Amino acid sequence: MSELDRGTDPGRRRTKRFLSPSLKYEIWLRLVRQEVTIAEAAAAEHVDRSTIMRIRTVAKEGALAALAASKPGVQARERDYELELAKAEVARLSETVKEMAVKLMLVQGKGGWG
Repeated sequence: MSELDRGTDPGRRRTKRFLSPSLKYEIWLRLVRQEVTIAEAAAAEHVDRSTIMRIRTVAKEGALAALAASKPGVQARERDYELELAKAEVARLSETVKEMAVKLMLVQGKGGWG
């Protein structure tokens, strides 16, 4: 039985066809430009119409989410709280080491130097 016959046999399911992201984008562009209908796009790519409709829905939702997230002006960099905490800890430990060095020098004196 050939692949084309398999799609018409009600007892067997059509094999899954995975479309690359770039192909999905091209299909979506053709739909937006109204170069093809959903049925024509599905027939051309040998997929179900629901697959084409899903591509269209996902593209629309993704575009709306990206537009909602974009704000005019320069984007502020996201703060890295872990890095800030680590830098604060380094500064605190550096001050502690300096204090301990001063105390050690006062207790032991300069006698060992010469």
